[in-house]
Amino acid sequence: MKTLSLLVVVALAIPVAASPKATDTTLTTTQLPRNVRPSHYDVSIVPDAASLTFKGNVEITIDVLQPSTSIALQSADLTYVWAKLLSADGRTPFGAPKIVVNEGTQTTTFTFASRIPVGQYKFAIEYAGKISTQAVGLFALDYDTDGGPKRALYSQFENSDARRMIPSWDEPVYKATFALHATIPRGQMAVSNLPIAATTDAAGGKVKVDFKPSPKMSTYLLFFSVGEFDRITTMAEGVEVGVVTRKGVSDQGAFALQSSKDVLREYNTYFGVPYPLPKLDNVAAPGRSQFFGAMENWGAIFTFEYDILLDPSISTVSDKQEAFKVAAHEISHQWFGDLVTMSWWDDLWLNEGFASWMESRTTERLHPEWNTAIEAVNGREAAMRRDSLSTTHPVIQKIQTVEQASQAFDTITYQKGEAVIRMLEEYVGADAWRDGVRRYIKAHTYGSTVSDDLWREIEGAAGKPIKSIAHDFTLQPGIPLITVGNATCDKGQSRVTLTQSEFSPDPEKKKSLTWRTPVLLKSVDAKSATHVMVTGGKATVTAPGCDALVVNAGQSGYFRTLYAPQPFARLVAGFPKLAAIDQLGVMLDSWALGISGTQPISDSLDLAAATPLNADPQIWSQVSGTFLTLDAYYRGKPAAAARFRSFALARLGPEFARVGWEPKPNESSSITILRAELIDTLGDLGDPAVIAEARRRYTASASEENAVPAALRKTILGVVARHADTATWDRLHAAAFAEKTPLVKDRLYQLLASTEDVALARRALELALTPEPGSTNSAGMIAAVSDLHPDLAFDFALAHVAEVDAKVDASSRTRYFATLADGSSDPAMIDKVNAYAKKHLAEGSRRDADTAVNAISARIRIRTESLPDVDKWLAGKGL
Repeated sequence: MKTLSLLVVVALAIPVAASPKATDTTLTTTQLPRNVRPSHYDVSIVPDAASLTFKGNVEITIDVLQPSTSIALQSADLTYVWAKLLSADGRTPFGAPKIVVNEGTQTTTFTFASRIPVGQYKFAIEYAGKISTQAVGLFALDYDTDGGPKRALYSQFENSDARRMIPSWDEPVYKATFALHATIPRGQMAVSNLPIAATTDAAGGKVKVDFKPSPKMSTYLLFFSVGEFDRITTMAEGVEVGVVTRKGVSDQGAFALQSSKDVLREYNTYFGVPYPLPKLDNVAAPGRSQFFGAMENWGAIFTFEYDILLDPSISTVSDKQEAFKVAAHEISHQWFGDLVTMSWWDDLWLNEGFASWMESRTTERLHPEWNTAIEAVNGREAAMRRDSLSTTHPVIQKIQTVEQASQAFDTITYQKGEAVIRMLEEYVGADAWRDGVRRYIKAHTYGSTVSDDLWREIEGAAGKPIKSIAHDFTLQPGIPLITVGNATCDKGQSRVTLTQSEFSPDPEKKKSLTWRTPVLLKSVDAKSATHVMVTGGKATVTAPGCDALVVNAGQSGYFRTLYAPQPFARLVAGFPKLAAIDQLGVMLDSWALGISGTQPISDSLDLAAATPLNADPQIWSQVSGTFLTLDAYYRGKPAAAARFRSFALARLGPEFARVGWEPKPNESSSITILRAELIDTLGDLGDPAVIAEARRRYTASASEENAVPAALRKTILGVVARHADTATWDRLHAAAFAEKTPLVKDRLYQLLASTEDVALARRALELALTPEPGSTNSAGMIAAVSDLHPDLAFDFALAHVAEVDAKVDASSRTRYFATLADGSSDPAMIDKVNAYAKKHLAEGSRRDADTAVNAISARIRIRTESLPDVDKWLAGKGL
């Protein structure tokens, strides 16, 4: 699954039964007793899109493993007509069961009058369910067209929502085969994991569609969709690759189609096991979710349109890159997650960390012209921001409830998981790592695993022990801190002492941990890096070269680096000579150590000042992002903010002058992306020239076709919306209301919520609770208001809890409210968030509320303790 930066989840306190063995190495937590196991589901559904209901029948082939009088399975929002248990000869010797539904635990128990002996049976159930308007279970998405409003149906079952469409053993370890049948309106297209086997006429202007049976898979990977669709296809190594879209926009999926074809070929080679299904679709859908952007259903990947389609009127180079990355991520899951599945959500990172790593690796390999190699460092940074806090968790965490499983989809699971894989691959070598992955896939095809199954195969291929290192970084939370002492030079070699401790700016994080940490260090004037394992305490290292010394050279390690003043000064002086990836790593460490109070925050400004105009565009992007973050800390301090903005604008101005508003012939994609980022940043920082030009172009767009080119449309509209007056906001609102293209319409409603003006922000909040923006846009609008007005957005949401809950994915609610508040710097907000959590969240469901409280406390501390250092630095520059 491809998640969003704002991840939110559902609160369901589900008790956990004792857990039997999932493999020979671990116990698997489960919610259901293990006395019955399914092997095949034969499912028939009749959806009624107009009434948002469906009827269903399922016949499940089950093995009763222990004699019992009852069968328990998972279900949510289902009502039952009847159920019967058939013996091998087709009889029903056990009579009609008593059916007891427990909505609190999302289980249904079927109790029979007599004991069921061990053996194989058919368990048949007739039932009915609800179609949601948010992306959970079987759900509906409405969209506008020139011919009027339309509705399409899609499914989203990860992590625990197949139970909303099928009463089932809805846990990943319960793999089974599926035969799906659907009765749909004539003229519409149905899509599932496998191709259609047969279509027959049905009553009432409908047709019955039978899909080919699936291979053995987990329930959360089943997919169904129906609507007025187009489908474009190509062939790749015997597999039919397709992109499914709303009617009339299939051309916008052409790049995704080619990308999927290229990625499928790459993965067939890398994994050493060919993709096993006859087709691979990517289904594009209008709307959005607060929880995810794409989902790896086997053979039928679901993706929201903004993450896959390229609309020539608004899509950018960044959107094109994102479409490829989504394909790389989700297609990786077809092996890592679908073919081989984690036994339980404790090991979710086996799916998501690996797919994130493959996404980065494959993008770099197949599109080197995009120069995305250093982007992984930003992903690692996102994980470290979370991992340094007391509210973090290990990569492999104990999951006991549906809610906790949903909360596991976060930066620790994804980006820390990715970073740990990158570090371990560097340690054992790329070829050995690939060979170990191939062994793992072949050994566990169609099966379920835990993390140690992977480590065992990597060690077998590499002939090098890594399990102890992997355990240090996956079974315990936190970040190592490597402190670099003063270096001495003798006969062309540097000698330096490295000291390991733990990095955390969080005073609540008391316990100090240690790690076996692989470290690479390299002098700028050396040709190769030196490897050392730091295992706690101190290590003295000798490395070739006597120039500035970079520790974590190449940035493959998962740790922070703190340089003593002397080696840091040498890095600043030699900053232009560092490799771009190391420039970024030094910048990010300096910033994190600065806001934690470990080193002066002004050191980050020294690096920004030392950045040359010819630096990699992604380094200028980091400088830009640092300035935006600092500017946000200055909110409410107008005089100090003005001094800082003066410096930031002066530093970014020459780079923007070099890049300019207009693209140059044959410029790189990195420059194209940087142009948009600089306009956005300069606009946020109040640059009068940039704001005026954005407004001029917006006004001129009514009569000049190229005044707002597609590559800058989002950016220019963003600057205009942020600084909008009432008349401009009303014009944007009218455009959003009239727009028929979902991709553009959704963007315009988000922009209405991105204004600095408090009164207009209130209007956006009120608009969000009306039907006008569309049911999947409302939560995003409120979140967009919180970017600039966190206190306003949180207070509004809290005053309308029931209405806002109805606009948020069921799998998103426990995080949603807390994340609205985490940008606040008002101490009173801490009590508000705690009060909300106490009233609305179960005690074991408050991790994200606690994280928000932590973020607010950190923001207050930074404004009080760190900004004076910036003020002093600026004063030293005459500002």
